[in-house]
Amino acid sequence: MSSLLSDGDLTHEAQVVWLENVGSLDYVRQTLDKTPRRRNKPRYARDGRMVGYTELDDSAPADPDSGLYRRRVFFLLPHDRDNQPDGIYHEGAPGEAVDPRTIRPRKVGEKTPRSQRGPAAMSG
Repeated sequence: MSSLLSDGDLTHEAQVVWLENVGSLDYVRQTLDKTPRRRNKPRYARDGRMVGYTELDDSAPADPDSGLYRRRVFFLLPHDRDNQPDGIYHEGAPGEAVDPRTIRPRKVGEKTPRSQRGPAAMSG
């Protein structure tokens, strides 16, 4: 699944569930994962950690071929800014990174000066 999403990918989201306080995070990565259920914490098989996920409404359709549901997952990798503030993302952010304060059900998060930090934030 592409990590760069549109609101149209999220039409059946009912709520965002955070697994930790995201108030101190400049950004989280977001992607769509295929999961066997509309609700509850999905499995996580990446490096780093899952910091949140979405739950879907009762009308969300499963993929007709796989029977799986497409749900947004929010995560951070070990080399992200929260773990390595002077690392590769000291300035700028990964393409799928958005400010967690802008995430709502059915709305893709936004890139903000806080999430993008540095010259990348100024170039828009």
